Amino acid sequence: MNEHEGIAPKQILVADDDPAILRLVTAIVEKEGFDVVTARDGKEAYQLLQKDNGFEAAIFDVVMPYIQGTELVRFMQSERKLKDIPVIMMTAEQNPRLSSDSFAAGAIAFLPKPFTTSQLKVMLQMFLQKRKSVESDAPKEV
Repeated sequence: MNEHEGIAPKQILVADDDPAILRLVTAIVEKEGFDVVTARDGKEAYQLLQKDNGFEAAIFDVVMPYIQGTELVRFMQSERKLKDIPVIMMTAEQNPRLSSDSFAAGAIAFLPKPFTTSQLKVMLQMFLQKRKSVESDAPKEV
């Protein structure tokens, strides 16, 4: 529970096959007040997305076993309940095509590894703030 609001913290899905990166991103995101659900590969992330855990955002490694990060984003874009979840892609690969492929798939940000703690924090805050304003501008269902 978030002591400031009296409600459960929002969940963020983090998927990366590198355990050190998974721990680092989890620590950064939790410090920002979010609950983190982790996946060690694309297949695990896909299964979690299918369960619809009400994720506030997702952070995916581009290159993972079984299912690539860009494929996960394409899947999310095809699902009505998942398509509005902001996705940050990250990779240590130096191929510039990976960032354009990530954006084409529907990711809203691309973070090259290595990245700093503040880079990830700022990116996360920026997109969650944007999502909040979009939701508050949306017409309410009656």
